[in-house]
Amino acid sequence: MGLFDKLREPVILKEDSSAKVQLEQLNSIMQTVPTEIKSQIEQDIRLLQYGIYGEDALMFELKNSHMPMYIMHDLFFEMNGLKSQIDFLVITRKLIIIIECKNLYGNITIDNNGNFTRTVQIGNHYNKQGIYSPITQNQRHIDMIRELRRESKSLLMRTFFDKHFEENYKSIVVLANYKSVLDMQYAPKEIKEKVVKIDGLINYIKKLHDVCDNNNMSDKEMKELADFFLEKSVPNKQDYTEKYRNATLMNNCSEKESEPTVTLSTEPDSNAATTNIEETPIYKALKSYRYTKSKEEKVKAYFIYNNAQLEEIIKVHPKSLSELKTVSGFGDIKCQKYGNDIIKILSDYTNS
Repeated sequence: MGLFDKLREPVILKEDSSAKVQLEQLNSIMQTVPTEIKSQIEQDIRLLQYGIYGEDALMFELKNSHMPMYIMHDLFFEMNGLKSQIDFLVITRKLIIIIECKNLYGNITIDNNGNFTRTVQIGNHYNKQGIYSPITQNQRHIDMIRELRRESKSLLMRTFFDKHFEENYKSIVVLANYKSVLDMQYAPKEIKEKVVKIDGLINYIKKLHDVCDNNNMSDKEMKELADFFLEKSVPNKQDYTEKYRNATLMNNCSEKESEPTVTLSTEPDSNAATTNIEETPIYKALKSYRYTKSKEEKVKAYFIYNNAQLEEIIKVHPKSLSELKTVSGFGDIKCQKYGNDIIKILSDYTNS
């Protein structure tokens, strides 16, 4: 630390979040949508509030760390057609830390393959379900940060940057629910090193510092690095009410139809009033694709998408990645991995 460095406590450079904007937007349309859509909005509002509570709790921990650091909340980056939304980016004297905040209810288990499952008690029963790995999610954020910084380097400096990147940039997944039980007994070492409960976050960061051989950055170096990321971050212009407006429009159109329609059928000449969705060719094609991807990635099929999401994909019938994002559970990462394949399957079976 330099002789004239004065930073002793955390400094928050960005505290607002798009989640709070989304919450405001959803509350604003509650009185204008049909009753059957309100229940879905209310559910989304509850989930948003839960996520915001977790991020607020994490911010509280960082604010009270008494460590010299710059804190940036909810950064949104775009590069080469890819998008990345980072919950927290923290710059300390020695490290740049990318934090993914997960306020997950239920007990979390990580198996020896690095798969995440959540167990929730409902009455006398236990419901166990797979969840998308936040480690994988945060790795995509790390990759975005790497490319942003690498692009700013000269050709001569890029080799040095690549060599030392993992020493300087660290990924942490924080489970923000104080009541959740985290079982990592059989998790791989590289997973254990990246997951921590919120009440252990600050000690975890301090331990990272204790074992880090990097030289301390000066106040000026830390601030310049923070300013770089703030300048690269762009506003998230996503309209969170779009899918509800579309649903309202579809609802209004359906009320005007005088003839009964066939739902979820991919056969244009079908005269049946209802169709078992699991027997439709498009359902079988999407299920087959899910099975193939799960084998390729060595994960459970529901990690790709579960049956409820599969049915929602068919109902929404997205023609673009932005439309696919209206399906529950499909954010930037899943859309990037599976989106184009899913849209092609939908197109093939619609046009066949």
